[in-house]
Amino acid sequence: MKILLLGSGGRESALAWKMKQSPLCEALYIAPGNAGTAQYGQNVAMGINDFEAIKTFCLEQQIDTLFPGSEDPLVNGVYDFFKNDAALKHITIVGPSRAGAQLEGSKDFAKEFMQRHQIPTAAYATFDATNFEEGLAYLEQHSTPVVLKADGLAAGKGVVITSDTEEAKQVFTDMIKGNQFGSAGARVVIEQFLTGIELSVFAFTDGTNFVILPEAKDYKRIGEGDTGLNTGGMGAISPVPFARDEFMSKVMDRVVKPTVEGLAKEEIIYQGFIFFGLINVDGEPYVIEYNCRMGDPETEVVMPRLENDLLEMIQHLGDRSLDQVQVQHSAKAACTVMLVAGGYPEDYAKGDAISGIEKVSNSIVFHAGTKQDGEQVLTNGGRVLAVTSYGDTILDALAQSYESLQQISFNNQNYRKDIGYEFK
Repeated sequence: MKILLLGSGGRESALAWKMKQSPLCEALYIAPGNAGTAQYGQNVAMGINDFEAIKTFCLEQQIDTLFPGSEDPLVNGVYDFFKNDAALKHITIVGPSRAGAQLEGSKDFAKEFMQRHQIPTAAYATFDATNFEEGLAYLEQHSTPVVLKADGLAAGKGVVITSDTEEAKQVFTDMIKGNQFGSAGARVVIEQFLTGIELSVFAFTDGTNFVILPEAKDYKRIGEGDTGLNTGGMGAISPVPFARDEFMSKVMDRVVKPTVEGLAKEEIIYQGFIFFGLINVDGEPYVIEYNCRMGDPETEVVMPRLENDLLEMIQHLGDRSLDQVQVQHSAKAACTVMLVAGGYPEDYAKGDAISGIEKVSNSIVFHAGTKQDGEQVLTNGGRVLAVTSYGDTILDALAQSYESLQQISFNNQNYRKDIGYEFK
């Protein structure tokens, strides 16, 4: 297989690492990639939403599999672009159509979809400029805490949880009237707050059949004890201790199956990953959000625990034969800790030299925000490196990651010292 992987983060590093292990991997290109992905394939200076450039490259290099790592190209319709082009339509796209990507691209669409298919989720209402005053009145009588979500993609920043009604009304006003998130916030979903423990479940579907990958739990807040600002993710663990047979059976029957069947029933083309952002409320699963791709940093623990050949699984998409695949999860735990730039998720420096990566021998270092400058690797983002380790238990794996990251150094580096704290 000749694969073009779109993206430049820790998720793409982990996917490239996994795909490179496959005997089916004839050639692997990563666009634009980072200093770490160059270990597994060839980086290509190309934008993930530059569909014309992607087309030209795919034809020149005889690419047979396009793998968009992030949601942007999928929501922007890269699947449809390829399938509507006679020269490209033979290429396998690991991801849904534009309509399918709306599960992530529009929170209102996702909520309506869940309602139509009786998939458990928090109660909600959606408002925009046309019923703005009704939205204010709705907030006035809504119990707190309350969740406000920009309808569209807002780079992970479009969700606000508040226990103050006046603050909620101000946030609502800022989104719709103040254009805080641009077109993404033109509509706002106001949602019931659910109390429980979150986790991420991943399905891989051919549109008819699906398999379940190892589940994970990520840690979004910058500070210990889940305090401070939200980030793209400070670490992750897999497996999740409470995701046992009874709970996962409920997830399968109430969430995953009706989602896949609902997409098929509505004739929405969906081949690829479905990320279920779930919350366990007293043993009952509720959907917080869908994503149309793998998560980050969850991929950095899911791919190490997936024992199957990922490229072989992708081969089953074309003829919808995923029912022939038996997914094998490693008995080992995997944990990742993110090394981030000082100041992240607010202002932070780029271009700082990183040392010591080569000293790490008992963990996998997935690059996220890095770039190569001659022989030197430099920081190039807020989340810089993901240090992933295996262990017989979560605690063993975490201990190894924390030991390994001590070998790595760059200016003002930061990390959370309590990943997996609920399970210690």
